[in-house]
Amino acid sequence: MTPYRARIVPTGDDTLDGQLRAVSNLIALQEVAPTDAEGLAARIAAEPERLRPVTDSEGYWAARFAITQEGEEVAIRVTPGPLYTLRRITVEGEPAPDLAAGQPARAEDVLAAEAALLARLRRDGHPLARIERQATVDHPAQAMDLAFQVQPGPRADFADPVVTGTERVNPEVVRRVAALRLAERSYSPERIARARADVAALGPFASVRIDTGTALDANGRLPVTVTVRERPFRVISANAAYETNYGASVRFSWQHRNLLGNAENLRLDLEASRIGTDPNLLNARAALTWRQPLPFGWDGMLVGGPALVRDRLESYDRNAFVFNLGYERRLGDRWTLTTGPIAEIGESAAPGDPLKPYQLAGWAFQARFDNADSLLDPRSGLRAQANLTPSYAFQASTAYLPLRVQGSTYFDITGDGRSILALRGVVGSLVNTTAPNVPPSQRFYSGGGGSVRGYDYQSIGPRTAQGQPAGGSSLVEGSIEWRQRFGESYGAVAFVDVGSVGTQSFAPMDDIRVGVGLGFRYYTGIGPIRADLAIPLIQQQGSGSFGFYVGIGQAF
Repeated sequence: MTPYRARIVPTGDDTLDGQLRAVSNLIALQEVAPTDAEGLAARIAAEPERLRPVTDSEGYWAARFAITQEGEEVAIRVTPGPLYTLRRITVEGEPAPDLAAGQPARAEDVLAAEAALLARLRRDGHPLARIERQATVDHPAQAMDLAFQVQPGPRADFADPVVTGTERVNPEVVRRVAALRLAERSYSPERIARARADVAALGPFASVRIDTGTALDANGRLPVTVTVRERPFRVISANAAYETNYGASVRFSWQHRNLLGNAENLRLDLEASRIGTDPNLLNARAALTWRQPLPFGWDGMLVGGPALVRDRLESYDRNAFVFNLGYERRLGDRWTLTTGPIAEIGESAAPGDPLKPYQLAGWAFQARFDNADSLLDPRSGLRAQANLTPSYAFQASTAYLPLRVQGSTYFDITGDGRSILALRGVVGSLVNTTAPNVPPSQRFYSGGGGSVRGYDYQSIGPRTAQGQPAGGSSLVEGSIEWRQRFGESYGAVAFVDVGSVGTQSFAPMDDIRVGVGLGFRYYTGIGPIRADLAIPLIQQQGSGSFGFYVGIGQAF
């Protein structure tokens, strides 16, 4: 055995040193000693060719390597030499890559510019775009010449998708869901990603892959193949949690992801919380939810079902039978509309007061717009949602209109996705009535992790004579958050949340509350893990001195 310790002699360029260290075989294998001196000599001899692509990629095309051994110490000396620059850039076709004569001849920059140009051509609807590159290094002149041949190819629409891999799921359902995003629409990698997400959201599939053809069909369209792999259809899940303030909670669910063979989803949820505290404070819910793709042959989704609810909250008590059914239809790539009936029959009151019966019915309308670039970690784009539900409260003989509009937008300040300014706003109103005329569950509340951090859940707004949250007739909320990423996996945020709940339908600014805080982010493959600590700037009755929130994904 011939043990050794290898090191990179500093070159003066910390970035280059780090890259050399990362690819060095001598360093990577030093804990696995060669069997003899010949094995070590073979590693030393092979090291320069392993390191040369690193120096080339940084523009040092005349780098020299010297590796010496003194006892168990192996020193890797790299002399970068002069930094080569780009000299002549010729382009046949258009557009041209974003490169300029005189800049460092870094292979990484050349490849990145070429990849960016190819991505741009494909976003512009050219699915068969190709770029050929020839690089010539002139060592005496310490320069590199580049010649590009850009072949955009024709713009094309997607053909009707072809589906493979289904066994018990009707392939026509998969085809139609994918076709809503693709068929007869201009080529776009983003449309492919959204179509894949839509098919995956059906539920019965463990994997979904969408491949495009290498040539256009006879009609000048791009062939598309959707390949799926089915997974078990029946699922049982359970989880449990414990909070110091509210005791234990449990949840059980059962679902079938392909009940009738057309990706129908039937789900049963049973929940209970505040277990182990006062039995009179137990919260419970039993819900049956049906999801039907392409109902009655229409494009879209039918979602809804009945639920039995027992709420014992700080703001109200409620026992109710709730029913909702919504027909969801996508309009284009960004807009989604949902409409359908809702109904509630139950009894409700402020905590500790005798429950009073109520009945209400309505018809819900919802419009959503979403062009954000990510579900859990958006860096650019806009999300907006408007809910309008004409309703009638039978007990009070009151027709009213709950209205809620919310939106969030994201700005990539530095252009690299590492410094994001995020803004959120919400307004709500009970049109044609005020809070006392509708059941407590229909009123507006604010406070908590989803609205104004630092304040307890539903603690902001009007209160009863006993000091309990009463709910209001109007709502306004806003948030501003700076998200800064550090390294590959870490980040931090600073935020300010404001909110107010008013007693009048169009006067929500009665008592404005402000929460400020800092947060930590750990970025994973499925999204950031979030931990936020917030404090209320304005203390109020019924709310603590700080709030701590943990979750997956950004706060909004």
